[in-house]
Amino acid sequence: MTYYDQIAPGYNELHIEEQLQKLNFIAKYAKLEGNGLDVGCGTGISTGFFKCSVGIDPSEELLKIAKNNYPKIRFIKANAEKLPFKDNEFDFVVSITAIQNFDNIEKGLREIKRVGKRFVLSFLKKSGRRDMIEKLIKSIFDVKKKIEEEKDIFYFCL
Repeated sequence: MTYYDQIAPGYNELHIEEQLQKLNFIAKYAKLEGNGLDVGCGTGISTGFFKCSVGIDPSEELLKIAKNNYPKIRFIKANAEKLPFKDNEFDFVVSITAIQNFDNIEKGLREIKRVGKRFVLSFLKKSGRRDMIEKLIKSIFDVKKKIEEEKDIFYFCL
């Protein structure tokens, strides 16, 4: 059982307010419409907020909550490093505060780029992998805007 499987029952209680602040912040800067993918969707808060078609997460327990809360959205147990989708399948891909948790950040970011057309990516500023994540995002994506907030760094990309 993973860390996120263990904390799943209380995840929304702990994080929903903070997550909604982030999502409202993103909505001010990006109009996300069409077929969307949420990578690292957790309990589906961001998936539902952006009306994504699909959410993926490696945590079985978080996905159970997501499926219960958003029964019309497709949720799949998968890792960012191996997305089960065709090239350019999604109009947009979001990954909110999940990148620092990828096993292989470069591979995960390249997979996100492969399956999408527009991207909103964020990760924790305090991550020990911050420098590496920023270099990778800048080298893989066409960054249109970078915004640092209190806890996260947001990238809006093509």
